[in-house]
Amino acid sequence: MTELIVGLILFLGIHSASIVAPVARDKAAVRLGEYGWKGLYSVIALVGLILVIRGYGDARLDPIVLYSSPEWTRHLVMLLMLPVFVFFLAAYLPGRISHTLKHPMLVAVKLWAASHLLANGALADVLLFGSFLAWAVVDRISIKRRSVRDNPRFPSGKANDPAAIVGGLALYLAFVFWLHPVLIGVAIIR
Repeated sequence: MTELIVGLILFLGIHSASIVAPVARDKAAVRLGEYGWKGLYSVIALVGLILVIRGYGDARLDPIVLYSSPEWTRHLVMLLMLPVFVFFLAAYLPGRISHTLKHPMLVAVKLWAASHLLANGALADVLLFGSFLAWAVVDRISIKRRSVRDNPRFPSGKANDPAAIVGGLALYLAFVFWLHPVLIGVAIIR
């Protein structure tokens, strides 16, 4: 469980630099250069992500169950996850979806985390999904109070929404039928 917690602190901590210490983040970016900052940011995020994955996997071997969800919540998760991949891609493909949601990546993270909390009640699940949900809510609130940096994305265009929808649905199907069991170790379709 320690590995999971340290991973969450590193991963969400570096993703929170603009939330909790925007001046320090900007000074570090100036001191290291934009590419130096992004390199450091990426290394810390990657180490955190690896620790989250390993820690979560280890914690699932000996779960501490906080609550048990009814079987039907698994179906609800599948339904709620459908737009997550579309929103994820819409963050990089600016169009009507992106404009309507304003921050589609944060919407995707919140929907992913909240839906998984419905069906997974072990302590590790609550730590993982609850942390991401809390982070996404705080980040969305903080965006209103800070300047938003440009993120890498494709130019705005009419084909972006259809691309996000088709690509998102393809990713969803890939996760349902192949990637979730391979990467997470849990078959969605039983």
